[in-house]
Amino acid sequence: MSNELDQILISSSQPDFHNQIETLHRKLQRKARFGGPEEEKVWEIIREVTKRGDEAVAEYTEKYDFVKLNPEQFRVSKEELEKAHKEVDAGLMASIRQAIKNVRKYQKKIFIANKKAIRHPGIKYTPIKRVGICVPSAAAPLPSTVIMTAVPAQVAGVKEIVVVSPPRYNGSIHPVISAVCYELGIDEVYRIGGAQAVVLLAGAENTKIRKVDKIVGPGNQWVQTAKLRQFGYVSIDSIAGPSEVLIIANDKANPAWVAADMLSQAEHAPGSAVLFTNSQKLADNVLSELKLQVQQLGRIKETVECLIEYSKIVVFNSIDIAIECANEFAAEHLEIQCGDESREIADRIENAGAIFIGDYSPVAVGDYWAGPSHTLPTGTSAKFFSALSSNDFIKSTSIIEYDKEQLAESAEDIIRLAEVEGLDAHAKSVRIRQQD
Repeated sequence: MSNELDQILISSSQPDFHNQIETLHRKLQRKARFGGPEEEKVWEIIREVTKRGDEAVAEYTEKYDFVKLNPEQFRVSKEELEKAHKEVDAGLMASIRQAIKNVRKYQKKIFIANKKAIRHPGIKYTPIKRVGICVPSAAAPLPSTVIMTAVPAQVAGVKEIVVVSPPRYNGSIHPVISAVCYELGIDEVYRIGGAQAVVLLAGAENTKIRKVDKIVGPGNQWVQTAKLRQFGYVSIDSIAGPSEVLIIANDKANPAWVAADMLSQAEHAPGSAVLFTNSQKLADNVLSELKLQVQQLGRIKETVECLIEYSKIVVFNSIDIAIECANEFAAEHLEIQCGDESREIADRIENAGAIFIGDYSPVAVGDYWAGPSHTLPTGTSAKFFSALSSNDFIKSTSIIEYDKEQLAESAEDIIRLAEVEGLDAHAKSVRIRQQD
C-alpha cells in the first residue's frame, strides 16, 4: 500500500506537474456526473420511469438495491416512523434535536423573506409548495441530510416535504432516517432511491406519488445526473455529490489532522481529498499519516482506491499559487489550516461550497452541527452554484403597479422602445390609455 499511495504526492518541481493538476481538475469535474455509457443508462431510466411509473421503479429497486417491493410497499407508514422514533437511543436523539435547533437558528437568521415583511415594494416572496428530498443510504445512512435539507425548507415555509431514501437489505430505510423524519413532522417518506426516485419525483405516469416542484439533496453520480436531466421539469439545488474536500495548509498545520480530514471525504467512495501546500515537509508527513490512518478504517480498499483515483497532495512554490488554483478547483468543502493566516486566506477564496477556517473546524462540524446546510455544490460547480439554504425554497415574483400619472410620464419612451422592436400592439397598449 505504501508504494500505491506514493503516487498521490506531486510537486511543482516535477516536469509534468501542470499536466497532473489539469488531469485532476478534469477528473473532479467528471466525477460529479455521468457521460458516455452510464449517462445512456440514466436516460433509459428516465424514459422507463416517466412512462411506466411505479412498476419501473419497482424493477430498478430490485435490480440496483436488491430489494423486491411492490408499489404499495413504497411508502413508509406513520406507524413505522413513530416506532423508529421511540426506539432511537436517547443520547442520539438529544444530539439530533440540538442539531435541528442549530440549523433552524442559522437558516432563520439568513432568510431574506422576513415573514413580517413578506411583500416588499417591487417584489413578493412565496414558498415553493412541494419539495422532494433525496437522502443517501448506500455507502452509509445519512440522517443528517434530512436535517440539512428539510429544516431550511421548513424555515422558508414549504408545506409539503417528501423524503426518498433507498431501502436496505431488509426492505426498510435506516431507522434513524425514519426517526428524524418523525421528529420534524415529515410523514411522506418512501423507501426508494437512485435515479429512479428522482425521475418519479419529477413527474411520471402510472404513479401515486405526486410531482414535486423542487428536488434537493446529495447523492452519487446516478442521482446527480438524473437531477440535472430533470431540471426544467422541476427545480434542483445543485450538483451535490459525490463528496470532496480541498485543504490549504502550511507548515503550521498538524499533519495527522490534515490526513484525518482527507480520509473523512475519501471514505465516501467515490469521495476525493486534495491537499495544497507550500511545505514539502508537511506533504511528506501527511502522506505518512495517510498510510498509517487508512489501515485503521473499516473501508480500507474503497478509501485507498479513492485516494489514488481522485486525490492528491500537491506542493506549490507558494501559498499564493495554491489559492489561485483552489479558486479554479471550486471545491465543495475548502479547509484552511494556515495558523494565524487562515482567515486572511479565506477572504481571498472566491469559489467554494463552504469554507472551514482554522485547525478546529473540520468538515464534520459543518456536516452535522454548525448551521449551514451540508448540501453543497461539487465538481467545480461552486463557481456558479451555492450552498443549499432557506432562500432556495422561495421564489420571487416581481410587482409592477403604475398609476395614471406614472404611465403618462413614461408613455412616449415605452412607445419608442416597442416600435423599434416592431411590436405595434405593445405600443398601442400604452397609446390607447393616453388617448382615452
